[in-house]
Amino acid sequence: MDPPDTLSPGLYDYDLLVIGGGSGGLAVAKEAAGFMKKVLFLDLLAPSPRGAERGSCSDIDSIRKFLQQASLLRQAIQDSQKYGWRFKQEVLHDWSELVQAVQGQVRSASLELKRELRSCGVSHLNAHGRIVAPRTVEVTDVDGRKRRLTAETLVVATGTTPQCLCIPGETEYCITSKDLLSLPRPPGRTLVVGGSAEGLECAGFLSGLGLPVTVALTPDLLPGFDQKTARKIENHMIVAGVDFLYRCSLSKVEQTKDATSGDSAAAPQQGREGTLRVTVISKEGQTLQKDFDTVLVAVGRKACTSDIGLESVGVQRCRDSGRILVNERDQTSVDHIYAIGSVQHGRRSATGLSVHAGKLLARRLYGGGSVLCDYTCVPTVVLTPLEYAACGLSEEKAKLTFGEANVEAYHSHYWPLEWILPARNKNSCYVKVVCHIPDHERVVGLHIMGPNAGDILQGFAAAMKCGLTKQQLDATVGIHPGSAQVLTSLTQTQRMSEALMVRGNC
Repeated sequence: MDPPDTLSPGLYDYDLLVIGGGSGGLAVAKEAAGFMKKVLFLDLLAPSPRGAERGSCSDIDSIRKFLQQASLLRQAIQDSQKYGWRFKQEVLHDWSELVQAVQGQVRSASLELKRELRSCGVSHLNAHGRIVAPRTVEVTDVDGRKRRLTAETLVVATGTTPQCLCIPGETEYCITSKDLLSLPRPPGRTLVVGGSAEGLECAGFLSGLGLPVTVALTPDLLPGFDQKTARKIENHMIVAGVDFLYRCSLSKVEQTKDATSGDSAAAPQQGREGTLRVTVISKEGQTLQKDFDTVLVAVGRKACTSDIGLESVGVQRCRDSGRILVNERDQTSVDHIYAIGSVQHGRRSATGLSVHAGKLLARRLYGGGSVLCDYTCVPTVVLTPLEYAACGLSEEKAKLTFGEANVEAYHSHYWPLEWILPARNKNSCYVKVVCHIPDHERVVGLHIMGPNAGDILQGFAAAMKCGLTKQQLDATVGIHPGSAQVLTSLTQTQRMSEALMVRGNC
């Protein structure tokens, strides 16, 4: 539904104009339309420089899950032999079929989204929006045509984009996670630069497909997450065959001819001939060169706010990350402009959280609501092959917040029942419950590392919102057989269980 060229009967063309295709922006647009408000949703679906198709945030989450499942299926095929399955022929993976299936699903989801917006009464344009006056947005469509539209309220939901290393050769030869499925052939020997959740997910997916993967930890491993659990993720990936480079930085990437790179399983990215030679500098200043077929950069993300005119109306944002400063009402420094989702400064980014916040914002604006979004205790998941889900504080953050003497951490390793027959990774799965002792041992952090960790965590996240205590957790009857029951039987504190592990009894 294209916006009309004539003005609406009110002062402005629209009651609400949303800039960007983030999931929070979609939510606020659809919810506002339900209150019979005139809404315009601007989202420029431009491909990445490598030609990858871009979808909404929900599409990106779906892609993450599809890729994780692709890697898990390889392990499941191996495990199935212990359950009596036999194959008449060799099982092979076809990269192009995976790419076509996932991209087809993204295109279908995009069409379905457009139909949903039309049914909700939301006007949608594949166009770029730039604020040029307090309530005026210059809209530029894919053909370069410009026009100006006005709205009483503006919402920024432009999302984030991968950060760059800013080194020679990066633009020409490196890719990011959003470009991974634009490669016509398997990425072969891959260097993943960055220990972010995004980087570890990509590394785990490629390793799960049987490709050689190296991770350069630039700078840290899963920053913001519980570090003891993060190290267990790292150990599991090492056992699975992923190499790690520590305390190093990349100085340049260059292309080099290599006669040994003709193997289709190790084809250089974008069909280039030769391999990519990466120069790495250690913390001690030593220079090392390594050859790869693909270099994937995942060193963090920055907000897509540099070209939407925020400075012209005085919207304050963080200089380094580009993220927008907001108050508890998701309101920027300009009263009628709001920001939702990963563009917000200082708040955790999650699709479910953005959708929830967007709905609440629309209800406050147009439905007489007063409920604010609670940005604490937000569940999140890292879709590595051994999944990691977390809610609340890490052990390190809890001790900084409450003091070490006021925090107790209970934890346990476990072995999923379905892994016992194939004798796979005994005691590599892990749970941790972080409690605030003075508050009746209220659970302030919950961390699960194992199959379907995100699904297991969801219900416990709801309990944490209600003030779950360790005593209540102990009183919960676990489902047997099942992995989640381990959370209801944590009886030893971290210090006690670590002492047992030292003696080899755990």
